[in-house]
Amino acid sequence: MGVTCSSLLPSPCCRLNDESPNREQEPLLADKERQAVNMLVDLFERRASISFYEGEPLKALSTLAYSDVYHLQLSAATAFSEISEMDTRPVSREALEPVLYLLQSPHIDVQHGASAALGNLAVNVENKLLIVRMGGLEPLIRQMLSPNIDAQINSVGCITNLATAEENKMRIAKSGALLPLTRLARSRDVRVQRNAAGALLNMTHSAEHRQQLIGAGAVPVLVELLASEDPELQYYATTALSNIAVDESGRRLLWETQPVLVDALLRFVETSTIKVQCQAILTLRNLASDDQYQMQIVEKGGLDVLLPLLQSEYDPLVISVSACLRNLSIHPQNEEPILHSGVLPSLVSLITQSGNEEVQCHVVSALRNLVANNDADKMPFVESGLFEHIRAVLSDPNTSDVVLGEMVAALSVFVLDESLWVYVLEGGFLELLIPLTRAESYELQCNTCAIISTLATKGSEASDRLIAVWDKPAGGLQSYLAAFLAVDVGMEPMLRSVALWTVSMLLESDSPELVRLVISHPSIIRNIEKIASVGVEASEGDGRNSAYMSSGLRNSQAFGSDGFDGEDIDESDDDIYNRIETLAQDIIAVVHNLEY
Repeated sequence: MGVTCSSLLPSPCCRLNDESPNREQEPLLADKERQAVNMLVDLFERRASISFYEGEPLKALSTLAYSDVYHLQLSAATAFSEISEMDTRPVSREALEPVLYLLQSPHIDVQHGASAALGNLAVNVENKLLIVRMGGLEPLIRQMLSPNIDAQINSVGCITNLATAEENKMRIAKSGALLPLTRLARSRDVRVQRNAAGALLNMTHSAEHRQQLIGAGAVPVLVELLASEDPELQYYATTALSNIAVDESGRRLLWETQPVLVDALLRFVETSTIKVQCQAILTLRNLASDDQYQMQIVEKGGLDVLLPLLQSEYDPLVISVSACLRNLSIHPQNEEPILHSGVLPSLVSLITQSGNEEVQCHVVSALRNLVANNDADKMPFVESGLFEHIRAVLSDPNTSDVVLGEMVAALSVFVLDESLWVYVLEGGFLELLIPLTRAESYELQCNTCAIISTLATKGSEASDRLIAVWDKPAGGLQSYLAAFLAVDVGMEPMLRSVALWTVSMLLESDSPELVRLVISHPSIIRNIEKIASVGVEASEGDGRNSAYMSSGLRNSQAFGSDGFDGEDIDESDDDIYNRIETLAQDIIAVVHNLEY
């Protein structure tokens, strides 16, 4: 975020010569100063075509800047201010040096012009870095401490622009600027407040700087700004607080010290501009990463305020609301009020009708949470068309891998529910899932394989559907199993383990045809025999099985009570390799019993 500082109107540079009628009233000027003034008068008449940051124009401006004559310094500062407002190109050290010199003038109006020039130049990324490297922060901080409002406006605005560069943020934090910025955010002048709040916001984009702002006492000031009637201040404050709420420590501080925060944010959702509405909702979303905020937002009537906005035609608003709802749906006690609000049909329809990937992902994740938290009748989910909408998205060849991942993660939860798994089985999903076993995304692969494995545990109830996809599409179920069990290619241990478990379930399915298809396959049993006899070398995977599962098999409890127990998977490499070998040996024992 950049702030363009106000600039002074240029005071006239008077042409000076020996015939000047008022010569005796003028300060005595050196010849080079007189020549510089006269040159600049000519150049300013052609300013649109002149570069003042180099060559003779810069030399003339520098002469005035380094003069001992106050009016010449003021003319130089004013000229730099006006030039920089029109031309913010990258400049050299030679161009910045006279501006920084003027910034240290004892005259407030000279300082004002110089800080305006710096603020304008600081819109450019290269200039931001150079100003700080050349020591521009110290004189700017001194101006922030000035009682002069114009000095405060320009100096704070300049620091706001400088703070958009990541390299500058640490130097700003260490410079002592945070305390005066926090104080000026309480200024009675809204222009000073805006620039100060903007600077604080720009400092909230990394965890380290957020902690420094907290230490400088910025949090209560930002919350106070929520009471402002100025939409820009509202936006800066909500955005800064949203960033602070990214960190667990920040949310804890807000919870312990700012009891009015949720009320203020919900008020903005109802009454403020769309830009502030969106940011207030995103702040609520970040707060709702913690269970106490998840409950408080709902208890304070948040659903009544948020849910109607899902029907908005403004995508950023719908994205914000769906993201917030995703977090609110995590808490089991919020499941009943969300479903009783009547929002379910709207949520389900957004899966296909929103046209926005973020909305699709947030909505289907919220629905997944609601199913996982819901011990009551699941038929409302079915009657709302949930499975038809998900199938439509999975069938669309233009669906991105990100959206596919969220849809399949949701199915991996639905298939575990005793009243919903049949809709996954009979809904034509196996045909769509089998090609996804070859997806590039490891998470997508894991969840896809988990769904197939869970359906394989259903025995004779699922056998007809599994037989129907044995060799199609994309080579079918047999091709997936054969590929994942091949010992001559590297395979993630978790994926190999799931494939083995699936084979085990197929052999216990009470379906003679499924058993025959598995046993008669040219490579499946042969490769399992190799695994059972020689084991699997740890080098074939990178151990991602234990690091993964934050949103896939771990949360989905993807294997059910008859297989993997659905608890958090946090195995050592040795554990999973031992399990692979044991599964393979058990399968071979079953095959031998069947043969005899």
